[in-house]
Amino acid sequence: MKYLVTHFYVKGEKALFQMTRDLLADSVARTGFESFINTPEGIDGYIQDRNFDETEMIQAIRSLPVKGMNISYQTDTVEDKDWNKNWEEKGFAPITVDDTLLIYDAKHRETLHPGQSSDHIEIGIDAVQAFGTGTHATTRMMLSTLLQMDLKGKRILDCGCGTGILGIAALKMGAEEVVGYDIDDWSVRNARHNAELNGIKNLHVLHGDAGVLQNINVKFDVILANIHRNIILEDMPVFKTVLKPQGYLIISGFYLSDLSALTEKAEQLGLKPEKTKNDGEWACQTFRYLE
Repeated sequence: MKYLVTHFYVKGEKALFQMTRDLLADSVARTGFESFINTPEGIDGYIQDRNFDETEMIQAIRSLPVKGMNISYQTDTVEDKDWNKNWEEKGFAPITVDDTLLIYDAKHRETLHPGQSSDHIEIGIDAVQAFGTGTHATTRMMLSTLLQMDLKGKRILDCGCGTGILGIAALKMGAEEVVGYDIDDWSVRNARHNAELNGIKNLHVLHGDAGVLQNINVKFDVILANIHRNIILEDMPVFKTVLKPQGYLIISGFYLSDLSALTEKAEQLGLKPEKTKNDGEWACQTFRYLE
């Protein structure tokens, strides 16, 4: 998968620099930017080349509620390498979801204190250029939603599976089988690797976009999609074709302000909104397919 990096340069009053940088990251994240690094001049934002829309990005910049600050940018192609290497080497601290699920960095298991996970469902994640360690609000909300469901014997589809964390968690919660797919070949390999690390055998990961579902002859009890809002809108009709009646579609990766458009699309397809979660401006929505 190819990535672009946009170098955002923030100029103006020093007192407003940090606030402007934070608001800028939040605003352009709505257009598909996945990761940010602070720089002395502003921020660098990373986005998949297929999701980059310069017009949408410019609108996001112009919508910032900050006066007297000038923002310019330059977009370049990211070298095809593990651009997240520094973050991966540093790792992440253990994360607990609903005091039930414990996610730890498989590269740094020593960060777990003895006995810390004795009463938790424990998942080790070795993140290699893939989204989904539990550090992001959308992943945590998806995991929290799964923890509140009875997954015993269920068949799960994980769309844009990243590290495989959602599928691995579902299987540890009792799901019978998980099929995942991701357009990023790094993520496909990483999800398979994490399944092996966790002793999971019934997670099947495919390489591609929603088009891979045309070759699947089964239907799913639960479909998970923690991906960009535009992709959800585009692929939702395909999701419905492989969702069992009375099944659930759980989506995240978008803001509360995006929820009305997603709900409208879902209702057109016969999917009824059931439960909404939010963590700040990030949202997670559960729909049910009622025939």
